[in-house]
Amino acid sequence: MILTLAAIFFGVALLNILFWPRVSRRGGPRLGALSVLIPARDEEQNLSACLNSVLEQGASIAEVLVYDDHSLDGTALIVDQYSQRDARVRLVHPLPLPAEWCGKNFACAQLASQASAHWLLFIDADARLLPRAVDRLLEEAVSRRLTFLSAWPGFDLIGFWEGALMPLLNFVVFTLFPAPLSLIRQDESLGLAHGACVLTDRAAYERLGGHSSVRNEIFEDTRLAQWWRANGEPGLCLDGQDIIRVRMYASFEEIWSGFQKNFFPAFRKQISFWAFLAMHFAVFLLPFIVLDWRSISVVIATRALLAFRFRQSWWGVLTHPVGELILLALGVSSWWACRSGRGVAWKGRQYRASRV
Repeated sequence: MILTLAAIFFGVALLNILFWPRVSRRGGPRLGALSVLIPARDEEQNLSACLNSVLEQGASIAEVLVYDDHSLDGTALIVDQYSQRDARVRLVHPLPLPAEWCGKNFACAQLASQASAHWLLFIDADARLLPRAVDRLLEEAVSRRLTFLSAWPGFDLIGFWEGALMPLLNFVVFTLFPAPLSLIRQDESLGLAHGACVLTDRAAYERLGGHSSVRNEIFEDTRLAQWWRANGEPGLCLDGQDIIRVRMYASFEEIWSGFQKNFFPAFRKQISFWAFLAMHFAVFLLPFIVLDWRSISVVIATRALLAFRFRQSWWGVLTHPVGELILLALGVSSWWACRSGRGVAWKGRQYRASRV
């Protein structure tokens, strides 16, 4: 049974590796200028590199709006310095966070309300756009007639824990989510996004309520993609590792906090959450405990294929059982934080993502 399940997950991963398209490398004329919208809370370490990569996109950028989300560091000062050098850069001052909103969602909604371009590109402050990223995103959106396009980024991994744990994000997603199927079916359940890079048509964004529709969702990126599809709007997530890179977390503590806040809230039903944990224990960890070498070989092959596709180090493959133990511990910790009422913490804020 375990071997059969491992083979099925290997098949899903192989499907994604072979048929999930990257953001196109096509050339072509510039299709217009867009608004780049960056929510930033205590991002002085990341913001300069992010803004440099955006401004290097050239005339494709109509404006760059940065929402200073009540930062306690030099975030606002950095934006002011860039705005003096380039009139397209503008600081958006924060409003009090309403009780029913998550911080990033409210920041994105405020940014969108002040943007002027037809296309809105939301990126995280730790994201780095590669050359011609904006033109290629717009080409994909226009040619595929999309009003929502997310680019799944490549991850820059530095140090032991990043190399051991961060590849698990791709492993979890792309052993379960049949990304190529989302190209031919518009089911709500096939909505997927990564919040580091989301491009939307302004008219569709306003028509569907934008981030207000997911105001209290910590897992807001994929919820937004699902909301788009539920309302009949065309949306996709493509492999964007060739156009955007991100270093999501820089330490074990950041990895723990970052995934803890998203883990349990990512599931709509508690039974789905426990089924996921049980499956990961039985299929991806138990074979290493009981030395089921056939299942182990399939799991390692799956990890190796994904490492090859996403150009990640082999270190995560070799430390797979350690990563799985930490993943399971993270899941239980996230569940208990929500269950106990403490909520999950991120950047100085507490969110009670689920009441069960």
